[in-house]
Amino acid sequence: MIYLKSPAELALMREAGRIVAHVLAVLREHVKPGVTTAELDALAEATIRRLHAIPSFKGYPGPSRNAPPFPASICASVNEELVHGIPGPRRLEEGDIISLDVGAIYKGWHGDAAITVPVGKISPEAQDLLDATEKALAVGIAQMVVGNRTGDVSAAIQAYVESRGYNVAREYTSHGIGRRMHEEPQVPNYGQNGRGPLLRPGMTIALEPMVSQGDWATRVLPDQWTVVMADGKLSAHFEHTVAVTPDGPVILTLP
Repeated sequence: MIYLKSPAELALMREAGRIVAHVLAVLREHVKPGVTTAELDALAEATIRRLHAIPSFKGYPGPSRNAPPFPASICASVNEELVHGIPGPRRLEEGDIISLDVGAIYKGWHGDAAITVPVGKISPEAQDLLDATEKALAVGIAQMVVGNRTGDVSAAIQAYVESRGYNVAREYTSHGIGRRMHEEPQVPNYGQNGRGPLLRPGMTIALEPMVSQGDWATRVLPDQWTVVMADGKLSAHFEHTVAVTPDGPVILTLP
């Protein structure tokens, strides 16, 4: 199904996106060795609520029937953790990388974005992974034009990531977003040109390349949420909520 938004609705999504962008900027400033992921989560929730929004993730239903609802306001995924890391007592260490995924609901509309940031000084290899993943997001966004198909976006991301010597996650996808956090269409980070739903004006998609240093296979930890790379290699994650418009893609999760 195609989810079209009116200008007024897109304006509300833009405000939700601005809130998400602000929260990520605040978190980036506070990422340093010794900080716990729970402290980052508390800071994020306080900031979201101060801006008259609601954390999208807190209480989100589990990915399986027996999984508990997500207990925190952000996903904080460190090193080999790909997505859905649960904040807790873990203290960040020099050389870590951490993916911070933030969602906010403003007047019933969702914004969703993620960044991966260094903790102190990181290795050149880790920095290259971050640079490649962030660039892959930009490459994908450039394909989000009216008349393209979701497969064009997917194929562009995959081709760029693999050209840098990395792999895209296969089991977790980008997704439509609007009144709900996850809507159709699903947009894999791999695929073929000319396949998938047609991109039309008013569609809004949370585009989120997830990239690994090693193989793309993953496993889920016993908490039933945290997804890690099966081979233990580093992974990175960048995301923006993007609107398809007649004038080209518009990123809604910018400050």
